Amino acid sequence: MTSWIRPVYERLFAHYGPQRWWPGDTPLEVIVGAVLTQNTNWRNVERAIQNLRAECALEPHALLALDAEELAELIRPAGYYRVKAGRLRNVMRMIVEEYDGSLDVMFATPQDELRRRLLQVNGVGAETADCILLYAGQMPSFVIDAYTQRVVKRHGWIEFEADYHALQETFESGLPREAALYNEYHALLVQVGKDFCGPKPRCEKCPLAPLLPAGGPLSPEF
Repeated sequence: MTSWIRPVYERLFAHYGPQRWWPGDTPLEVIVGAVLTQNTNWRNVERAIQNLRAECALEPHALLALDAEELAELIRPAGYYRVKAGRLRNVMRMIVEEYDGSLDVMFATPQDELRRRLLQVNGVGAETADCILLYAGQMPSFVIDAYTQRVVKRHGWIEFEADYHALQETFESGLPREAALYNEYHALLVQVGKDFCGPKPRCEKCPLAPLLPAGGPLSPEF
């Protein structure tokens, strides 16, 4: 059942208004941010992107041309910087070698094909791939993150065992296939997750509190 999907969106939008996500001045910055934001907060990612911008390195060929250690130092604020430097180079290598460094060409690829290709890049998981597709490519691919999982599972809208694919399918089957809508909905879920649905929920003033089960959030700490 997906009858909850639209009411949840309407409640969140009424409470927060439009989110205008994802932060980033260009599609490439969005791609870089999607890789660097793993296991860190956006403020640290912004500092790393500013370092890359100062080096005029926010272009696929320029990023790939950086020495691995130099790139790692530039993105140090994002944490796990050597690991993330490798992942970022892997993504840039794919863009340069397969699409001649052109994001226009890359995003002209059919969505399912491009998603499969992104998932073949070492260090790119489903959430990162879908962030790239949705926020950089404006393709309708619903992003599932930890906040979304907590919100949906704590309200009992889907079983706790549901994996990434099942959650994504639930949202995509219950909504029009529109990138702008997926963008707004995911951003709203992130915001309510940050404000109220962290590892320990704070439900009292949450706009989704009226939709909780009678006994309160299910398995609240996870």
